[in-house]
Amino acid sequence: MTENVKPTRSIRVRHRGRGAQVWIYFGKLLRMFVYQSDWKVLPMAALIAGLVGMVIRRRFFINMEGTLMGAFAMVCVCIWNGCFNSIQVICRERDVIKREHRSGMHITSYIFSHMLYQALLCLAQTVVTLIVTTGVGVQYPAEGTVTGLFYVDFGISMFLITFASDMMSLWVSTLAKTTTTAMTIMPFVLIFQLVFSGGMLTLPAWTEPLTHFTISNPGLKVIAAQADTNHRPYATISSMIGKMRDSELGGTVTLGQVMDLLTNEDNPTIAELRAKELGGVVTLGEIRNALEHSATFETFKQEHIVENVTVGDIVDIILKGDEFANLRDQDLGLPGVSLGKLLEDITASARAKPLLETQISHLTTVGDVLDAVDAAGILDQYADKEIDATFSVGEIVDLLAGNEDVQARRDQEITLKTTVGSLIDLVGEDKVMSFLEQKAAEASYVKDYENKMEVVVDYWLSLLLFIFAFAALATITLEFIDKDKR
Repeated sequence: MTENVKPTRSIRVRHRGRGAQVWIYFGKLLRMFVYQSDWKVLPMAALIAGLVGMVIRRRFFINMEGTLMGAFAMVCVCIWNGCFNSIQVICRERDVIKREHRSGMHITSYIFSHMLYQALLCLAQTVVTLIVTTGVGVQYPAEGTVTGLFYVDFGISMFLITFASDMMSLWVSTLAKTTTTAMTIMPFVLIFQLVFSGGMLTLPAWTEPLTHFTISNPGLKVIAAQADTNHRPYATISSMIGKMRDSELGGTVTLGQVMDLLTNEDNPTIAELRAKELGGVVTLGEIRNALEHSATFETFKQEHIVENVTVGDIVDIILKGDEFANLRDQDLGLPGVSLGKLLEDITASARAKPLLETQISHLTTVGDVLDAVDAAGILDQYADKEIDATFSVGEIVDLLAGNEDVQARRDQEITLKTTVGSLIDLVGEDKVMSFLEQKAAEASYVKDYENKMEVVVDYWLSLLLFIFAFAALATITLEFIDKDKR
């Protein structure tokens, strides 16, 4: 008798496709963010950003050195955040991944879900970092190079640096079989990234190719370019000048060398100094007040003059006589007003003609003559009349250079002793600082830091290349997880 045997049906196990698996694992990662405290990376990012921001806020975007230092600090923040996001995520569930892979999990779906999740995490960290650094006083520029908004451009750069570091750590996590191993490797990865960034430390020539394998290199360059580092003032110059102001300088030169230097108008600095004006417009009232308090003028009033001459003759003698040279140069107490200048203005005035033609018929003093013609009254009457007593440094120098006495003493040696500060003040501290800062900036110019759209975009593409390269390496590494004999 034959037994009735029911035929067995084969059970087909249907595995979800790659796209569906991506969202399954993405949902799993979101649950881990909430229930396994992965959210703690956000307050940690805020704390790091606050500490770094307080250090760099007074120099970042202010001067060249501070901007470069700030750029390096922000790269460190991004790399640190990215590395800690994913350094343990693979190795801590290695057994689960192995089991699910054997059950039909696609490694590409698993890695892509991590890319989506880590991208959101890096974006959140970037926003937190920008808000916190702004809050502690970092003064970001307003205008960006690519989008026109600096916050957007700078945020894209920080996101790409953080995400690239995240993917690098994800790959390291696929290589490490335990979380302890992963955390042991991480410091060496960080040191390699920071030392070989190529920005802050001068590297030996043979190590320079290593910079092409670091995320920090394009990261530092893109932030330095966006911050327009090349056109920031060179702050070290101001510090150096401040320390040198009291340093003494000395030497021996001839009078001729000094005069030749001061008459050289081909030198822009000397030409600017020669054009500087001294003196100014004064009134006869101001001259009168100065004469009343001038000891030199009181002495002059006691001088005796000969008889049978006019006032004009006396003035002419004073203006032309060599023996009165020192008297003519006497300062009457007002800027740019000497006795000779005053007498020249009087002889050129039509109103003074009657006064100049006044006859003196007996032995008298200059004071007697002034009283006779009522000089004080005339000065009172025309007290508001203005006299232009303006002249330039160049005119004084040329006058001295053409003097026979000065020419005769060209070989006379002069021992000079001064300080750096005095020389700077003579030329003008602002001009000296501007000149030195310009030259220092030219010497420190780095082509890689040019603030141009194409330069920034090139660095962004380099960082994207790192992101996809490390994601591919992580995928390839996990494909061999079944061969793990652990």
